[in-house]
Order: sequence, then structure tokens, then C-alpha cells
Amino acid sequence: MERDILAENDRRAAGNRAWFGARGILTLNLVSAPGSGKTALLVRTLADLKETRPIAVIEGDQQTDLDADRIRAAGVPAVQVNTGRGCHLDAAMVGRAAATLDPPRGALLFVENVGNLVCPAAFDLGEAARVVVISVTEGEDKPLKYPDMIRTADLMLLNKVDLLPHVAFDVDRCIGFARRVNPDLIVLPVSATSGQGLDAWYAWIRACQPAARPAPASEPGAGAVAP
Repeated sequence: MERDILAENDRRAAGNRAWFGARGILTLNLVSAPGSGKTALLVRTLADLKETRPIAVIEGDQQTDLDADRIRAAGVPAVQVNTGRGCHLDAAMVGRAAATLDPPRGALLFVENVGNLVCPAAFDLGEAARVVVISVTEGEDKPLKYPDMIRTADLMLLNKVDLLPHVAFDVDRCIGFARRVNPDLIVLPVSATSGQGLDAWYAWIRACQPAARPAPASEPGAGAVAP
């Protein structure tokens, strides 16, 4: 049953990826444990980049619209997806949300996944890249405890580095653990509060931007389920 669920998800993710790619939409899947500062970092990112390009956000939470409200207050369109008892977003949820948002060609689309470093690791959403956020207020051994997430990530943002003088956290040790799991992982220390490292984060986003191709008529996910 698990294989069937993942296979169907992968088909839908392929449809999402084709739809995003055809429109030159860069889709980034942001994943983290609760309390990593992911939403605050996203809000700061939106404030800094929204005048440079169109941006939209898909917000995933088990309950409430609180994070989507924060995104809209920052002047960026957002769709909230509540998963109830579910611990992750899947490709079908993202496809429906993307169709509702209908980002313009060349847009930057952030998917803020449910706060969880376990379940989201198994579900491809059709994103261009997966960004895992770990904060210095968490354990430096997080990369070893959640290897599937680290193994599937393209970038690790080490967040809240402005708090390093106040916490016992060994940055080099954490990065070493992450690279033990994923030797190719890019790691960027950042702080939404101080702005440290954000220029490097934004440069990484710009480097990921795909080239737009002629857009098909289908909605996201359709290519994965078409007969």
C-alpha cells in the first residue's frame, strides 16, 4: 500500500514539475522541524525579494490559517493547505493549491511544508529543490537523527545564527554531521533577525531559476494522471 501511495504521488509530482517548468516557475519546498524559524525566515525573504519578481506561497499546516495570514500581510499571495491529522503535504495538495494561486510565468513559488522532519522526506511535490531549515536552538545532531530529510535536501539553511553567543551549539559539528549524510549538501548560515547570510541565500535562489518553456494547457498534476 505504501508503494502504491508513493507511486501515485510521484506521478502527480511529475505533472506538477512539468507544469512549473513549462512556465519557468521556480518552486522551492521548505522543510523543517517546528520552531526552526522557517516562517520568520520566509517572511523576511518575501520582504526582500517581492519587488524583484512575482512570488507566491503555499502554506502547509495541520490546522489554522495563521502562517498564511502572515504571508498575505507581507504583501504576497498565499494559499493555506490544512492537512488535519496528516503530517506532510503531498503532490496532489500542491497541485490543487498551485492551480488556485496560478502564479505568473517566471514566478518564485515557496511551499512551506508541515513542520516535520520525517514524513515530508518521502513525498516529492514536484519542486525544483528541497531546502531544509535547522536552527541553532535545536540539537546539532539533527542531521544524524533525520538522515532521510538531509539526504534528499539540496540546501540546508542553518538558521538563527544571531543566537550563537547565547546557545551551546557547534556549527562545524552540525555541518559535519550533515555532510556525512549528504556530501553534496550546500549549507548556508542565516539569520532572519540580523540579515546575516541572506545575500548568499538569495544568490542561491537566483542561481536555481529555470528557463521558461511554452506553457501547456493542463493544470498542475494533470500530466501525471492523464490516460
